[in-house]
Amino acid sequence: MLNTMVFTHLPSNLLLILVPLMPSLGWAIAVLLARFVLSQMDVPTRQAYIAAMVDPEERTAAAAFTNTSRYAARPLGPLVGTALMSAVGFGAPFVVAGAIKSVYDLLLWRVFRRVRLPE
Repeated sequence: MLNTMVFTHLPSNLLLILVPLMPSLGWAIAVLLARFVLSQMDVPTRQAYIAAMVDPEERTAAAAFTNTSRYAARPLGPLVGTALMSAVGFGAPFVVAGAIKSVYDLLLWRVFRRVRLPE
């Protein structure tokens, strides 16, 4: 499950990085749409992986914690994105977000790749 989660999400992150590098608006939109197609493929696998890692009585709390963490961080995106666009350039938020998400995916894989899930 970990490989599925990480290696379906990495291409999505790379497409996000490529958006500002596209030669025209049409290409940028196409790459962004391709990214949207891939970006949520990891969600069911991630939820199943988290559920498999914890005891049955802890599953609801684990799911609530991970979802709350994700939603608590979301309001910061527009603030950081606006600052990056002002200071660096219009495409900077795409590159920074894709890079951060890629590093996160690779670190997740590295930390948990040897963890065996209960059957």
